[in-house]
This record gives sequence, structure tokens and C-alpha cells, in this order.
Amino acid sequence: MTRQKLHSLLSIFAILVSTLALSSPAKENVSVPKPNPNLDLARQLNQAFVQVAEEVSPSVVVITVTQKTTESPFKLPPGQEQNDGEDPLDRVPPEFRKFFRQSPQEKSTGQGSGVIIREDGFILTNRHVVEDAEKIEVRLKDGRTFQAEVRGVDAPSDVAVIKINTQSLPVARLADSSKTRVGEFAIAIGAPFALDYTVTFGHVSAKDRSNIVMPDPESPTMTDQSFIQTDANINPGNSGGPLVNIDGEVIGINTLIRGLHTGIGFAVPSNLAREVADKLITDGKFTRAWLGVSIRSFREYPEYREFVPGIQDGVVVTEILPSGPAAKSELKPGDVVTAVDGKAVVTSQQLKDAVRGKTIGQNVKLDVVRQGDSPKDIQRLKVIVKPGEYEDKNVLVASNETYPKIDSSSGTLGLKVQAVTRDLAEHYNVNATEGLIVTSVDKTGLAARNGIRVGDVITSINQHRVSDPKEFRELIKNLDTKRGVIVNLISEGAAKFEILKEGDD
Repeated sequence: MTRQKLHSLLSIFAILVSTLALSSPAKENVSVPKPNPNLDLARQLNQAFVQVAEEVSPSVVVITVTQKTTESPFKLPPGQEQNDGEDPLDRVPPEFRKFFRQSPQEKSTGQGSGVIIREDGFILTNRHVVEDAEKIEVRLKDGRTFQAEVRGVDAPSDVAVIKINTQSLPVARLADSSKTRVGEFAIAIGAPFALDYTVTFGHVSAKDRSNIVMPDPESPTMTDQSFIQTDANINPGNSGGPLVNIDGEVIGINTLIRGLHTGIGFAVPSNLAREVADKLITDGKFTRAWLGVSIRSFREYPEYREFVPGIQDGVVVTEILPSGPAAKSELKPGDVVTAVDGKAVVTSQQLKDAVRGKTIGQNVKLDVVRQGDSPKDIQRLKVIVKPGEYEDKNVLVASNETYPKIDSSSGTLGLKVQAVTRDLAEHYNVNATEGLIVTSVDKTGLAARNGIRVGDVITSINQHRVSDPKEFRELIKNLDTKRGVIVNLISEGAAKFEILKEGDD
């Protein structure tokens, strides 16, 4: 290519570049993103979660518990002892050998969480976190560690307060949990699986969850359950730590989960935790008022609703304990309590909440609806009960001994009865002087399926008092077990009632 042609091509290229530059300035070729208000909202929410974690975490503690000495569960099975100088553990991978070493006694350790509620060292946690503790160590967010002592525990609510000796601690803010709404954000902070200060978030899935923890039949105790349910990820080690709202206020104390990785966790509401904790701090125990009754929500008892028409809500008294305060009142099994001192109650927990803080021995007025001799005979009464102090005691289990076979009444209810006599009363260890003693129960019958046992004393059938076997036979001839039969009885000294209905298991 000649010098002249190269010069011409360069001239043409320069003209093209100049033209493009004039027609399309470089600045206009740069793509500038437009503002996105949705991203701004996401950033604000993100910052809110960050602030909650930063604000609340200093008031959260990690609790390490050394429990009382127990027999080691890790022992070689019989016949696997050392033989001919060979150690059977040589066949176990090295990283697992420590779990099988013979040890007559070992101390077990566990970890949980807690939340500081007073700057002078009072910490709120779960009872089951510090239960049977021989030594409790508390570690703060700043790394300091302290030995703690148990200030008090309350079994029915699973709440405990421990104390460390220091001052000027960061304190968590407790919310009014009654204002917590289903669907709002919930943030859990704790030490799951020894991963300290883990933060997870979700929502409040439900409120007022009861019957989550079933009492141990071998050692029954009252349960005070009105859990907040959450899908925030809670795992072992979170127990005792806070569940907080988006404002950084504690709405609950994380207590239990329903299976790992289910997204179903439960927390004690902050209002209940605060009420119990305040008393544990001042008195060392929580004095709980109680009526000594077994109860069930009227809404959740469809079998009984048709027997008490005309009301929509309330709490059914299903049993009155012989040693309880209500046994000294005019309250009866089958009564439907609609209000406590003028405050309406709909659920069993609402009745417990209404009674819990009452003064021991002070009159409490119950609005009661009671069925009379017929379904149309409905009475509305005011019943006065003086609450007593609840004491956690084991309930004796009734004997399974049966009385020698006696000719007695039988029928569609699947049981046999005999009139109360002194000999029968002594044999079954009952104080009743009237009614019919159950002397036999068909294991597949209606009575057995509803918990009626040998030794129980039936006092009435469908509100008709009975004390004669012949009268009993005549009465049950025309019973409609598909509709349901109300049986009032005394079982283990407690007055109660059951509804025997076909189709119930």
C-alpha cells in the first residue's frame, strides 16, 4: 500500500470517529439504573433486622449447666469386657472411643440461653435449662463469665430466674405480649447447638397454643400453657432465649420445638414470663392461685354443647378435685363458667389467667350456666369460690384391684354397678355413702373408652340421681348413646362427669 493510500484511509477513519462523537456523545452510551423504590424498602427492612440483632444481643446470655452426678449411659454391653489383653475399644473408631469408656459416674453438661431483665444480674430463662443444676455458668456477649445461682423456678410455666453478681448490665425490653399479632415478624436469638448468638427470623404463626406439653401420667402436674407459635428457626440451645419483635422487644421466651427442622417452635408469652419472674425475684417462688378443677373449652366440647343450649362460649368444669378449693363451694361438674369477676372467659387458658393472680382465700365470683333436670331447664348462677395456693404434688394412681364378682346391673354403657355398702366402700377405699360403685368394666365398652374404672362411684345419669341398681337398669333402657349420656361420678375422690357417646374412641 502506498503512503498516499494509507493517508487517505486514516483521513476517512478520523472523519467517521468525529461524526460518531458528534452524533452520540459518550455520556449517553452509559446505562444509568433508575431508582427502585422496592429495593429501598428491602434495604430498610434489612437494616431493621440488623439493628434488632445489634440492640438485643448484648442482653442475651449463654448458659452452660453442669448437672448433678449421674450414672454414665455409655458402657460396654455385657460380654464385651476386656479379654485376653485385648481392648474391645480398639475396634471402635478413635473419635468415638471416649463415649464408651467405662466410668462409674459422669457429670453431664448442657447449654441454653437466657435474657437479662434487670441490670443487677437477674436473668430470665427456662426451668428445664437449669433443672437439677450443680453448677451454672453464664457468659455475656462481651465474653465475661459468671457463676449463677437459681433464684426460683415455676414448673407449670417452665419459667426460671437465675442471678449473677454484677451491675450495670444491658437489659432487654419486655413487650406487652397481648398485643402481639399473628403474622408479624419474630426474631429468635440464642445458642442453638452451641453456636452462640445465632439470629433467625420468621413470623408469629399462632397465639394461645395450649395442650402442647402433655403431663407425665406417672408424675402429673399443672401446666400453664398459652404459647406463642413461631416458624423462626429454633433448635436445642435456644431454650430460655428471647423471641423479639421488629421493635426489639421481647414477646416470648423460646421454650420448645415440635421436632427438628419442622418450623414449629413455641415461646412462653412475655406477659406470663414477667408475672412469674417478678414473684420469683421478690419471693423466691410464684404463688399460683387455683380452684382445683379440671376444665375444657365449651367450644371444643361439641358432645356437651347440645346438653346446654342457649350459650355460645365458656369453660366446662369436667372435674372437681376433692381436696381443691372448689370442692368447698357450690360449683358442680358440668357447670359452664362464662366469666370470672365479670371478665368473660372463652378458653381454659383464659380462666387460668383470670384466676392465677387472685389473692389466696379471697372471694372470686364465677358466672355459671348449669343444666337442670331437663335440657330446657337452664340456670344462670353466681358461684363464689375462694382460690387456694397451688402446690405441685404427685397424684396417687388408683389401684387396679377388682372386687369379687357380684350379681349387678349391666347394660349398653359397658359396665356393672352395685349399691354402695360399707364393705364395698372400705374395699374400694371410697368415702361415698350414696350412688353406685362400678364393680366391672367391659374393656371395649363405652365406659372404658371414656376412662371410667372399677371403683368409681356413679351419682347420676343424665342429671337423674341414682343409688339403686334396679333404678339404674330402668334408666339405661331408653338411653340414646348416639346422642350421648352424661354420667356424673366420683373417681379417686374427685367429682367429675363424662359423656358416653357411640362413635367416640
